[in-house]
Amino acid sequence: MMTEDCRAWWRNCGQEADSEMLAIDRMEDGIAPLDPNVVKIRELIDCLEMCHHKAERWVSNILEAIATGETSKGLGTRAPGQPHPTELVSKNACGALAAWVAGRPSTSIDLTVGTVPASRILACLGERSPLKEWQVQRVIEKIRSWTDWPSSDRDPSTQYAWLSYDQDDCPDHYKEHEDFWRETVETIPFEGLQGLDGGDFSLGLAIDLLWTCHWNFVENLQIVLEVIGGNHKPEKPFAACHWNITLSPIRARMEVVSNTLGVFCGKSRQGGEIDNEVLSLLGEATEVKRWLAASLDKTIRLQLDL
Repeated sequence: MMTEDCRAWWRNCGQEADSEMLAIDRMEDGIAPLDPNVVKIRELIDCLEMCHHKAERWVSNILEAIATGETSKGLGTRAPGQPHPTELVSKNACGALAAWVAGRPSTSIDLTVGTVPASRILACLGERSPLKEWQVQRVIEKIRSWTDWPSSDRDPSTQYAWLSYDQDDCPDHYKEHEDFWRETVETIPFEGLQGLDGGDFSLGLAIDLLWTCHWNFVENLQIVLEVIGGNHKPEKPFAACHWNITLSPIRARMEVVSNTLGVFCGKSRQGGEIDNEVLSLLGEATEVKRWLAASLDKTIRLQLDL
């Protein structure tokens, strides 16, 4: 039996259509054709990633856009020359790691990664070894691949190759050091990761998922370096985009936003906390606003497992 497909709007939710998503799509049919401003607002919801370090601000921008019916926010709206908030963190992380690979003592590296001294982050690597140097170099490559480096700093010949794309066959990119690659993808230090669905979460996959835009990037980096240093039972949990999502620091706030959006769309409150200021901001519940609010609510709940 064939099931109905949901619209492309839901691509950031990572699942097949359910009855609620299909019902929201039917709400769209009732207000078509969509005004260009409405399309822009739905595109903001389509681009929302709740693991991003600015996710709470993005949600606030979307709520304001739903309320006013227009928005100037979105991808590519940062002013020319304005640095990305993660750029300094990424540069300092790569600078410290490159210095370690080059043999400089960690105590001599006068940098901070976020609010953490680089010397503290590097200390967990312990004694240098060819394997550790190779793994740290992969970390550097991953961070650089995910950061919007200025053209003067970018090496166009370097492109990150995923370590864990296929753990059975070594990628051609790593054939020269297949023993190091295999050691990396066969190291399974992480246990109890929510969202793992019974699979193995290797050191290689953790390096692959070191996204600088993630709310937990600095701590994730420390955990990865700790594992490279030989501690295969890190005390702190590794949290990536689809793993350990319940650890998100904004989850409780987003549950309140979700409850509020549900009330705005006419759902039963069922005792959940709501934000009356958000209700006041949204104003009159028109059909267009209900569709956008329902889309945002469903996206938040799917991404944060609420």
